[in-house]
Amino acid sequence: MSDPLPISIAEGVKLVKNVLIPVRDGVRLAADLYMPDGADADGPFPAVMELKPYRKDDINLESRPLYLVLPRHGYVMVCVDVRGTGGSEGITSDEYTLQEQLDGYDAVEWVAGQHWCNGHVNMIGISYSGFTALQVAAHDPPHLTSIISIDFTDDRYTDDCHYRGGLLRMYYDIAYYGGQMVARNALPPDPDGLGDTWAQNWAQHLAGNEPYLLKWYRHPIDGPYWRHGSVGDAPERIGCPAFLIGGWRDGYPNPPLRLYEALQVPKKVLVGPWNHAMPDTAIPGPRIDYLHEVIRWLDHWCKGRDTGIMDEPPIVAYMQRPDATDPEHTREMHRLDTAGEWRAETEWPPPGADQKTLYLHDDRALNETPPAHELSDALNYHPTVGVTAGLWSGGLPFGLPGDQRPDEALSLVYTTPPLSEDVHVLGRPRTVLHVSSSASVIGFAVSLCDVDPDGTSHLVAKGMLNATRRHSFQDPEPLVPGQAYELEIPIDCTGWVFPRGHRVRLSIANADWPNVWPTPELATSLVYRGGGRPSRLIIPTVPPHGSAKPPTFGPSRRVMRGPSEAVCRPTWQVTYDLLTGRAAVDIGHRASWRLHSGTVIEKESRSTFEVDPGDPAHASGRGRHTYQIGRSGHVTKASSEVAVQGTATHFHITIDLEVRVNDALHAVKHWVETMPRVGL
Repeated sequence: MSDPLPISIAEGVKLVKNVLIPVRDGVRLAADLYMPDGADADGPFPAVMELKPYRKDDINLESRPLYLVLPRHGYVMVCVDVRGTGGSEGITSDEYTLQEQLDGYDAVEWVAGQHWCNGHVNMIGISYSGFTALQVAAHDPPHLTSIISIDFTDDRYTDDCHYRGGLLRMYYDIAYYGGQMVARNALPPDPDGLGDTWAQNWAQHLAGNEPYLLKWYRHPIDGPYWRHGSVGDAPERIGCPAFLIGGWRDGYPNPPLRLYEALQVPKKVLVGPWNHAMPDTAIPGPRIDYLHEVIRWLDHWCKGRDTGIMDEPPIVAYMQRPDATDPEHTREMHRLDTAGEWRAETEWPPPGADQKTLYLHDDRALNETPPAHELSDALNYHPTVGVTAGLWSGGLPFGLPGDQRPDEALSLVYTTPPLSEDVHVLGRPRTVLHVSSSASVIGFAVSLCDVDPDGTSHLVAKGMLNATRRHSFQDPEPLVPGQAYELEIPIDCTGWVFPRGHRVRLSIANADWPNVWPTPELATSLVYRGGGRPSRLIIPTVPPHGSAKPPTFGPSRRVMRGPSEAVCRPTWQVTYDLLTGRAAVDIGHRASWRLHSGTVIEKESRSTFEVDPGDPAHASGRGRHTYQIGRSGHVTKASSEVAVQGTATHFHITIDLEVRVNDALHAVKHWVETMPRVGL
């Protein structure tokens, strides 16, 4: 196969397609190079690498300006398919494997040795590629100059898309990531890129690739499987400067500040109000021109330019405020922006940080004085609680929480009197609950809310814990029915201002459906308060103003519309069958984009999750995902079906894959497994 030739694709940018990068075991990774072009583009240049499984050949450049902006500022953008995906050789059966991390190390060093690279290699990415940037950095490649990780985790068991407080996540892996990757990883490589190895490459993927989802269900407790990808276990292994970016409505709100505090290298952290998206397209806003900050960071570390970025406060976070309510109390779910302001700090924890402790009292009150006498309140397990909390954000462009009162009606709720002054919260709240239950397996979900004077309850942050993991995520212990236990339940990290006149609320439930799988046993629990069992909420507070002046960010150049205004409008419906009592959530989303005049890509996902409030053990979820590539009349379609059926003791999983070429059946695969419910 001859060396690929550069193609001019935009002003100042040329593309070199499908460069093959050899790694230590002989497998070759496919990469696209977005390079500076023009009279001044002599090189060599610093490089910025992105390592992910999302098929570099399917990139919609309109939604990824990064690939054009970086070359125009004198950087080579290197987009690499992980092994077993896209144009790369090999097979993939799981995410974030040790082999994948070593591949990333080898790719960094290979890039550094190319004639067009000046030896500076950086890694950048959101979500999967944000993870890989950290994981590769933990192996300390000599030529890795810096990393920029966006919407990432440092702990793959406690803060990833598979388990939450020791409870199995439900909707996300079936309705989105886990199910769709079965189909996406079965698509053929771009036939223009691989020449005489195209057929061999695709056949290898179809024969050897396996669903990631099965691995996640096989490992319901924490342990070595989850540790090798969790950089928070040994942050000192990361030796290069790190720029960490996250969002309060992202699925990963805890890692940015936690990892920032642990790193021992030059570092910055930026946390906005955003969901799981780039800061120039995230909802809710305000959206910013984050690429300007990325260029300033790279120019500082790769070109020695005095951009001023390292002179600015190292910690910048958006302090959210409750949005104005509307008569239908639905605006929160559809909002494009969130009220609030930027705050900057010189160190973490912030100067002047304190905590406020609020105790559960009679009449469902919260106040700062612990009750003298021990009493208890009964909590009935309603498996459908959680529908107003929104959808865990790991990629879907919708799913913000709304007014919490429908869920609170089925929960235990404790509320302060109206606040006499603003309360500024920055950090990770937590609850300490003293509980007993009639069930041996039960989860506790707690919601911190801001109650508007008109009664609207705004979700600030949520936390949950599988009570069988009360001592350890490695060694579950069933509860003894009727025995009292102390549970410490962390709530997600947040930045929030409770305004004067508003009230602080804590609600307690046993479910967060459909975000996590319902536990199987119906139950009544007791929450104890006062005396020797003072259940309480602890809120991290900060002074009204930060210890530094926040920088000014340029606004995003992207124009965003709400999901309900999209041409391909998504669906998010909750229905209740009044005859059977069953509840269902239906989620659907689809998109299409044109790569060039001859290629169109379409994708669609539909999923349904059901639970019977009288029989939560038999909750179920199923999803169908389809990817279709049309190239000049040649159509390839990959479809996956994922179904998970719960029983009192097991999960039964079926996964089906079908690949068609011009509507002719090309490949079929099936996977069927039964997994025990280990304290789930």
